[in-house]
Parts: sequence; C-alpha cells; structure tokens
Amino acid sequence: MEMQSDTLPALARRFLSSPPARVLLLGFILLLMMGLNTDVMTSYAGEPVKAVQHVIALAIAGFAVYVGYAHFIERRAVAELALPGMGRELGVGLLVGAGLYAACELILMALGIYRIDGLNPLSYMVPAIAMAISSSVYEELLFRGVVFGSVEKWFGSWAALVVSSLVFGLSHLLNPQGTIEGALFIAVEAGILLAAAYMLTRRLWLSIGFHMAWNYTQSAIFSGIVSGNEAQQGLIRSTMNGPDWLTGGNFGVESSVLSLILCTTTGIVMLVMAAKRGKIVPPAWKRTD
Repeated sequence: MEMQSDTLPALARRFLSSPPARVLLLGFILLLMMGLNTDVMTSYAGEPVKAVQHVIALAIAGFAVYVGYAHFIERRAVAELALPGMGRELGVGLLVGAGLYAACELILMALGIYRIDGLNPLSYMVPAIAMAISSSVYEELLFRGVVFGSVEKWFGSWAALVVSSLVFGLSHLLNPQGTIEGALFIAVEAGILLAAAYMLTRRLWLSIGFHMAWNYTQSAIFSGIVSGNEAQQGLIRSTMNGPDWLTGGNFGVESSVLSLILCTTTGIVMLVMAAKRGKIVPPAWKRTD
C-alpha cells in the first residue's frame, strides 16, 4: 500500500507535466483568466485607473498560477520568469516594441498617409495601459510560455516556433474585425518576433516588453486599431487615408506590409543570434543528454 501511495502522485505529476496535459490544463486556466481581464476592462471602461489596478492584480495572479504549476506539478524552477536581468530585458523590449511601431507610422507620415490633426489631453493615454498589460502578460504566458514551451519539449524549437506562431495568429480571428489576412500577418511577423525573443533569452521578459510597447504605442499614442479591435482615441488625433496593404485597413497596422517587413526582419535577426549562441533546442529524439 505504501508503494501505491508513493507511486500514484508521481504518475499524476508525470501526466500533468506532459506537454499535452500542460497545454490543456494550464492553458485552459490562463484562458479563463484572460476572460476575467476582458470583463474587468469592460466593467471599468469609464474608470481607467481602476481598470489598470484590477488588471495589474490579475497579471500578478497569472504569474502566480504559472509559477505555481511549474513548482508544484512540474517540480522545476521557472527559469523563463527569473527575476535577475528582468529589468534590462523588459526595458529593451519596451524600447524596441515602441520603436518598431513608431517606425511604421513615421513611414506612413512620410508617404502622406498618416496625418496628425492635433493632440488630446494626456489622460487619453491611461485607458490603453490596462489593455497593454493584459494582452502582453497573458498572451506571452499562454503562447510562448505554455504553447511554445510545451511543443519544444517534445519536438524542438523550430516546430515550437511554427505551432505557437500559427496558434497565436489564428487566435486573432476572434477579434471584432479579425480577418484571415490579418491573422496570417500576425502569425508571421509577431509570431516569429516574439518566439525569437524567447529563444534568444530563454525568458519571457523581452517578448512581454515587445508586446506591451507595441500595443500601447499603437493605441495610446497613435490612436490606431489594435489587431482588429475597436479603435480608441489616444494622444494623437489623426486621419489615415491610403491603401490597405500599407495601412492594414480595419485590422490595423499589423496587417500592413510595413509591419510585416520590420517585425519579421527583427525576428529573423534574433533567430540568427539565438542559433549562433546555441539556444536552439533539437527534437527530443535527437538530444544526447
């Protein structure tokens, strides 16, 4: 009887630690919590400060769930959320993410497509904070931490890159103005960029920074459409008139050739860096250790 009592928990942990179970269970929990974020932002739409406070609390809860699953179920240290160096990686991600989006808009301004009509009060920049925190934290925990990490465990980095990018892109079809074209653009440009950030650093902070800054700059500063969601007024009052292949149309700049080129190029550069630094994990059957 003692042998059975020792064996059953170990078997249960082994099952729950397997990639399929991890995706189904931990992924499902994070999806439910993402839904809570949406409810919070809807409920406090007229009170942006309260929305930010609640979303920060939910982000902390999301990290706690992820770390708790790794500690109690997988019995491992959560290296992908290690705190040493977090500030530097998050800061670099924020700068590059904001820079990439600003570069797209500057090109559109140079072409006469994006025009600044005036400025709104700084308070217009507050509501997007909740959206940027929620999307970056939960989507990176789910798509890079859970999906990428689980697929990589069995099939290696390249398979994980493809699968996580496709799932990430296709999930944007659920957005109000979601399109197949927009989902595919997201899968390529953002899927490669964010997965490459994780592969290069083996942590989530850089990709969280990229994701957060892109979404925040897009909405809070340039008043742009974020991935097919309803546009919100940010700091800049603007008009945009031009072909969809440059503006992204109703899906937003993510569906433009500009973001496709800039973000994909940045992602490929990081993939090359990751490969040179030996950060690519081969499939399980090709590993020697």
